[in-house]
Amino acid sequence: MSAGWIAGSVRARLLLERRLGAEEARAVASCGSLKTALARLSGTAYARAAAGGGLEGAQRAVAAVTLLELRILAGWLPRSAAEVVRTLGAWYELANVEDRLVYLLGGRLHRPFELGALAVAWPRAARAQTPAELRDVLRNSVWGDPGGDRPEEIQLFLRVAWARRVLAAAPEAEHWALAAAALLLTRQVLLGGAAPAGPSTPALGTGWRAASSLDDVRAALPARVAWPLAGLDSVDELWRAEAGWWRVVEREAERLARGPREGRGVVVGAAALLGLDAVRVAAALGAAARGGGGAGREAFDALL
Repeated sequence: MSAGWIAGSVRARLLLERRLGAEEARAVASCGSLKTALARLSGTAYARAAAGGGLEGAQRAVAAVTLLELRILAGWLPRSAAEVVRTLGAWYELANVEDRLVYLLGGRLHRPFELGALAVAWPRAARAQTPAELRDVLRNSVWGDPGGDRPEEIQLFLRVAWARRVLAAAPEAEHWALAAAALLLTRQVLLGGAAPAGPSTPALGTGWRAASSLDDVRAALPARVAWPLAGLDSVDELWRAEAGWWRVVEREAERLARGPREGRGVVVGAAALLGLDAVRVAAALGAAARGGGGAGREAFDALL
């Protein structure tokens, strides 16, 4: 184990001390308004969320905190090891590309996440003037070719490609990445109107493409990837499956981050836990903005 990996592992554990934590996130969710919830975040790592401007802006600011932490973590690791963090943090580049796609189709222009050294395709994707140009940028990067330039093709491709990249760079996250891809494909097949035409990953098989019901999907997917779908009665409950996925990630990531050996597992586990904390805080703000109860609170509580 190199000195760089050891130093990175130590720093990764230190970053975990910056988390808000489940109990404090619960207190934020119980606030009766977004203003009160943001005030409660003052003095925490998420204090900058107060300047986000409304719920969406505050939630993006919360996500940006984790991005900054990942950039710091990558800087502490040996150059050859930083690719692990770059891959785990590729969600932010994915979000930037999707925001650019929305803008090119007439939507609002979002301020992009600042990727720094974690960027792969974004500096060029930011200059794309059409979906076709955006596809070309992706095709000539590690993301690969989406197979088309329709928005739904690009969006689905990016998510599946991210799962494949995580599998290659961080084998410790295989259990999560495959299950996340299974959830994504289930949502697309049953709610998106058609099975995606692009590649997925061999571990998922191909039987799910012909599925027309939740039971069909569960039967077609290998058991080791279909576990988030267990116990669901309808596709309307997929959000519960996604929350359950996060709970499993938390347990397994804690074991990795607190394990006896320094190295990649510690970094992977810490990155996942930092991401979960941001997801919880964003959900807590959503609950608070809706008065601290109702569907927003239910969605937050499912993450605990």
